[in-house]
Amino acid sequence: MAPSQTSNSGGGLTRLLMIIGIVIGALTPVYYLLERNLESFYLFDREELHAVAKRNVETFGNDTRAIVQSIVAELHGKYPDNVNPDHSEWFFNNAGGAMGGMYIIHASITEYLIIFGTTIGTEGHTGRHTADDYFHILTGSQQAYAPGDYEPEVYLPGSVHHLRRGVVKQYKMPDGGCFALEYARGWIPPMMFFGFADGLSSTLDFPTLWRTTYVTAREMGKNLLAGKF
Repeated sequence: MAPSQTSNSGGGLTRLLMIIGIVIGALTPVYYLLERNLESFYLFDREELHAVAKRNVETFGNDTRAIVQSIVAELHGKYPDNVNPDHSEWFFNNAGGAMGGMYIIHASITEYLIIFGTTIGTEGHTGRHTADDYFHILTGSQQAYAPGDYEPEVYLPGSVHHLRRGVVKQYKMPDGGCFALEYARGWIPPMMFFGFADGLSSTLDFPTLWRTTYVTAREMGKNLLAGKF
C-alpha cells in the first residue's frame, strides 16, 4: 500500500474513534441522569401487581383463562391508556432455550408487563438483564437454580420470583405447565436482544419475530405518545 493510502486510512480511523469518543462522552451524563431518575418513570406498583395476581389466583384457582382475563380487565380499568386488552395477541417466545406463549399487556422504555407460560413445560436460561424481573406465578410452578445452590428455588401460585438486574439463573416450568404475570422494570430495549436471539439463530421463525416486533413497537410507541417513558 502506498504511504498516502496508509496515511488516509490511519486518519479515517482516528476520526472515527474521535467521533465515537465524543458520542460516548455526550451520552454518558445523560445516561447517569436518567438512571438516577429511573424510579420516576414507572407506572406500575410492584406491591399492587402482586396483590392483583394473588387475589385472582385465590378467586379462580387453576382456571388460568379466568385469572388472566380478570387481571387484564382490572389493570385496563385502572390504566386504560397504557394496557393492551386484546387477548387475541398471543404468540410464541423463544429465549435462552426456553419456549412459551406470550401476551404483551404493556410495553414501554422502562417497563413491560406480559403473561408468559406454557401448558407442557419448558426450561432455559433467564438471561442477564438491564431490568429487575418479577415473575408472579398464576398456575403451575417454576423452579430456579443459581450456581452453587444445592436445592432448587420453588415458586408456587401466588408467589413471586424476583430476578434482580444483572443476575442470571437456570429456570424450569415443569411438565404440566405454568403461567405467570411477568413484570420487568428498568431499561427494556437492551433486553430485546436476548428475546430475539433464538429466533434469529435457531428457530428462524420470522413470522413470529415480525409479530413480536410489531406489537412491541406499537405498544412502546403508543405509550411514548401518551407521555409514558
